[in-house]
Amino acid sequence: MKALITAPYNDAGLHILKEYFDTLHYHSWKMKNRAFRPDELIEMLQNEEYDVFITEHDEVDKSVIDACPTLKVIGVCRGTPSNVDVSYAKQRNIKVLNTPGRNAQAVAELFIANVITFYRKTILARQWLLDEKWEKGAHTSYLEFKGNELAGKTVGMVGFGAVGQHIAKILESFPAKVIYYDPYYKDSNGRFSSVSLEDVFEKSDIVTINLPANESTKEMIDRHLIDRMKSEALFVNMSRAMVVKTPDLIEALQQDEICGAVLDVFDHEPPGQNDYTLINHPNVLATPHIAGATHEVEDHHVEIMNTQITTWIKENYERISNH
Repeated sequence: MKALITAPYNDAGLHILKEYFDTLHYHSWKMKNRAFRPDELIEMLQNEEYDVFITEHDEVDKSVIDACPTLKVIGVCRGTPSNVDVSYAKQRNIKVLNTPGRNAQAVAELFIANVITFYRKTILARQWLLDEKWEKGAHTSYLEFKGNELAGKTVGMVGFGAVGQHIAKILESFPAKVIYYDPYYKDSNGRFSSVSLEDVFEKSDIVTINLPANESTKEMIDRHLIDRMKSEALFVNMSRAMVVKTPDLIEALQQDEICGAVLDVFDHEPPGQNDYTLINHPNVLATPHIAGATHEVEDHHVEIMNTQITTWIKENYERISNH
């Protein structure tokens, strides 16, 4: 069998796959510092009879899939295979695998870091220090930058998948109370409370959005829900921008209806005018879509993908090494 990998893969992961494939070609998109275009993928795929193609950010549309009639599996090293024409792959009887939870720890850690940074006014305080505003004997900093603790807060989650559950486990140690809305999940241990979507917004000190991007979640978070938030509540979105109706969030911030927002995703990346309206708001802590940007995330996706690929091979073929 033959495999093409354009997703970043560590040496240990490649070594494992080499035991299962006669031919393994590795061309990470990071070598070009951008995802491969469809025409570039077509050029790579049409020259070999690949059985497996493992990608990450590349656009795998119908034309790319048609370029390799022998494909049996497309592995996507992402939480959701949103860059792949999954419906067409299914028509071609190609199995699509992905790596849910690969970035859960990374996103959870940045959630904690950025919420605390916002609450403790760390960025403002650091700038004040750099501007040499600390005068002898003054208590200005102690008074001006007095913030809040995460401990004791109620954190409401919209979506309680791998990311939400990782955040919840960390929050337990502060301690903070966790409530969540997720019609597809039920906490079997009863440690966290399942509530209605409206209750998440009404009862939480921090509302965090952990939703995938699809037609059912598009602009799901709108004025109807944001209006239910407490005036001192914090809004956090590190999932996908499209799930929030951006003008409604901007209006709530501009009218001081909520205390602020922590954002890592935007409608347009690079940002457009509305995005910069959010980014430049004094009560917004914004980062450039880096919640899942850790070196360890790549190790996680390799481990998850290799487990699925080798399982698929064992279920469908004898080990290549036995041939």
